[in-house]
Amino acid sequence: MRSPIIFVVDDDPQVLKAVSRDLKQKYRKNYRVMSTESAVEALASLETFKKQGDLVALFLSDQRMPEMLGVDFLAKAKEVYPNARKILLTAYSDTDAAIRAINDVNLDYYLTKPWDPPEERLYPLISDQLQAWAMNNKESVHNIRLLGYQYSPKSHQIKDFLSGNLFPYEWLDVEHNPRAAEVMMRHDLKSKDLPAIIFEDGEVIAGDSLVPIAAKLGLQPTAKEKLYDVAIIGGGPSGLAAAVYGGSEGLRTILIEKRAPGGQAGTSSRIENYLGFPNGLSGAELSHRAFAQATRFGTETLIPQSVERIEMQDGYKTLVMVDGTVVHTRAIVVTTGVSYRMHEAKALEAYTGAGVYYGAATTEAASCRDKEVYVVGGGNSAGQGAVYLSNFARKVHIILRRDNLKETMSSYLIHQIEEIKNIVVEPHYEIVDASGEGRLEKICLKHAETGETEERPVDSLFIFIGAKPLTDWLPAEVLKEGKGFVLTGRDLNMHPEFKRNWKKDREPFSLETSVPGIFAAGDVRANAMNRVASAVGEGAMAISFVHRYLSEI
Repeated sequence: MRSPIIFVVDDDPQVLKAVSRDLKQKYRKNYRVMSTESAVEALASLETFKKQGDLVALFLSDQRMPEMLGVDFLAKAKEVYPNARKILLTAYSDTDAAIRAINDVNLDYYLTKPWDPPEERLYPLISDQLQAWAMNNKESVHNIRLLGYQYSPKSHQIKDFLSGNLFPYEWLDVEHNPRAAEVMMRHDLKSKDLPAIIFEDGEVIAGDSLVPIAAKLGLQPTAKEKLYDVAIIGGGPSGLAAAVYGGSEGLRTILIEKRAPGGQAGTSSRIENYLGFPNGLSGAELSHRAFAQATRFGTETLIPQSVERIEMQDGYKTLVMVDGTVVHTRAIVVTTGVSYRMHEAKALEAYTGAGVYYGAATTEAASCRDKEVYVVGGGNSAGQGAVYLSNFARKVHIILRRDNLKETMSSYLIHQIEEIKNIVVEPHYEIVDASGEGRLEKICLKHAETGETEERPVDSLFIFIGAKPLTDWLPAEVLKEGKGFVLTGRDLNMHPEFKRNWKKDREPFSLETSVPGIFAAGDVRANAMNRVASAVGEGAMAISFVHRYLSEI
């Protein structure tokens, strides 16, 4: 496969020559930099590129051009290459148009002229956008192939793991992809071996165990040090923030995550209200930027790994993993977050991973192309999932029990949904039954007001119906409120057992649990604000309290 393309369009010959020169100087080893003064000529070239199987990674277009405005060009280019990153080159007088274009064409960034020096004003921006394109474009690298059945929970588990950790892979559905039979024959694979993953060097790992796959990919499930200052359990936004600040402030820090960096937020197709990113970014982008930061500061990470229990003695804590290995630490920050609640319709349980998915919109979206898809839920996660799935599915139905989305979803998302023609919102409905041979094929809906039921065909069902905290594994000494969220700081006073068990002369720190030296941050904590920004803030705060705790022992 030929190198991906960076495509520059500007009607000013001098500007076009200068920006093309700068881009070639930096990126010519990995990308082809192509340019033209004509937006019409550029659009014609895109059709040729598409037929030849070429990939366009990034468009950089001037705004003021005689044939068409840059925003209009990018809108048309998006129809041919929807995954390419889009940057508008503007004068200072055009910044208002650029900001409007963020919503109109999902503009990724705007760059004002001049961009000198490029080392400061051009290259960091372009490199950031190219990295984001590579992370989200599975066509860019095909050194991993995954074979399996589309409606297999085992296949879904591996796809979810690879996608969450941003390892590009080629998915070969053995029932519908004609190449799959050829690959199976070449590697002597049988149906009983599936799912199977084939690496670039020819090694094959069959079965659904993530441990050998993670080892092959260079991930680390076992701790290297004998003792850590702080162990962070959970790699969501709060855990990643704690990992960044713990590492940057010189603490021996270890982060333990059972699936992939980002947690539930990492599966979000678009986060549009996070400070400093006016065009929004995916949960995966945000998570892996933070993960790279934490790694750069020396934080050690165990993936995939889960803590089975915490043992305490003489102020030290021992984390016992599900595989029997241990991590010794002086302090702990619990950031395990929440998981989507299981749907109360029992019939759906049999189809989890086989047409029924909790979250996972970004993982399974490609398999929903031209299909009928249902989304259950009325919160922001459901809205973001529906918007993303609408790029692939023939129609997306949002099922909710309430009258409308206004009480539970942000207004910007509601507006987006109203503008998308293949999304339909269906209030007052709930799923009461499901059926299918080996996979989900039909659901039974009940109307809350009339009581009438109707059966509908369905290809995939995505469920986003509230959350429950992942705290069952915590020791009894860590006090929780009725729903299982961890109590911290002043909230501990509401629990009748707290004063009998707390042995310190001081009051607990704001994010400290009922066990000195164990802290909680993010969605797992009682009365936490369910926002990515607040989770990040709590993760950073937790490290400041860890410092204060460590100074006592």
